[in-house]
Amino acid sequence: MTDTVYVNGKELRCGYTTGTCAAAATANAARALLGGQVPEANCVIRTPSGKVLKLAVETVSVSAEAVCCKVQKDAGDDSDITNGLYVHAEVRLQPQGITIDGGSGVGRVTRPGLDQPVGEAAINSVPRQMIREALREAAEEYSYSGGFSVIVSVPGGEEAAEKTFNPRLGIVGGISILGTSGIVEPMSEQALVDTIEVEVRQRAAEGVKHLMITPGNYGEEFIREQMGLELDSCVKCSNFVGETIDLAVANGMEAVLLIGHIGKLVKLGSGILNTHSRNADGRMETLAACFLRGKAGLDQRAMIAEKLLECNTTEEAVDYLREHAVLDKTMEVLIERVESTLNHRCYGKIRCGAVIFSKQSGLCVCTKEAERMFADGTFCRGRLGST
Repeated sequence: MTDTVYVNGKELRCGYTTGTCAAAATANAARALLGGQVPEANCVIRTPSGKVLKLAVETVSVSAEAVCCKVQKDAGDDSDITNGLYVHAEVRLQPQGITIDGGSGVGRVTRPGLDQPVGEAAINSVPRQMIREALREAAEEYSYSGGFSVIVSVPGGEEAAEKTFNPRLGIVGGISILGTSGIVEPMSEQALVDTIEVEVRQRAAEGVKHLMITPGNYGEEFIREQMGLELDSCVKCSNFVGETIDLAVANGMEAVLLIGHIGKLVKLGSGILNTHSRNADGRMETLAACFLRGKAGLDQRAMIAEKLLECNTTEEAVDYLREHAVLDKTMEVLIERVESTLNHRCYGKIRCGAVIFSKQSGLCVCTKEAERMFADGTFCRGRLGST
């Protein structure tokens, strides 16, 4: 794979997906089975994105009944846990139709809301279509009118899956065979958003209408240990607060409660809904502006504002505001701005609330909508999503 992309000023090499590997291995195995000879060492395959790849294919086994080929996953410069694993495809002839299933190292779906139904192998729709297309082309080449059976397996896939989102999503026993374009773009933000979408869609399929979201581990720890809430229906949104709200609306959620550390959520006070520092910071500027609008500490306003702008962390800033007895007023202004940002993003289609905390101080402030959600039982101590 020679294609590259530029990320943060660096040129990074693209790779190809497990779905592309499975399709290429299937293509060579089918040709070998129909042609009665050892398959070629390479396979030319067109990805859904239109790119044509020439992949190295190794033969695992050949018999009159079945041929198994494998392709090594190459993730390029992406930090993909499946990089280097071999994707196997064993192809057999059958009277009619095409059946595709997973073998060892390929996960199986145990919860609704994913790309495949419960009980099916975690081989997503696009890779399945790529496999079918590879079989169709092989059948045409050899004037074959019968059917095929394909078993996709990934040695080492079960161990690799423990380091992925699969256990959290209810995919057990191995990795997923994925890919929408057939190509892996290094450090792709879209890949993270796609994972969040899967989780939100899964919660919706389970009947959840009230979704709790948090940027990461700090939030989950606070939810569990400080708020006494379950994490069953909580989704990690990473830095993609805005996109996750959009997904909640699109999947029919009625309420979203965002819980996060002030270092992330303070940015919403300036309308920043992608909280990665690469996109925007403005943490101290936002706190300084909220302090000034709070009209507290009038005799020391200039000094306090200047000191806030010099703080390195929001934890430091919170301590400083408390020391000068202006934290409450500052938080009041901040949470009003955060609530306005959330309501603007969801266009009032769903209820949106937020809870902001700091590691050292605990709960800082809640939006009015969040307080109403707790008061009316939309979110309560116990399983999330219950009313």
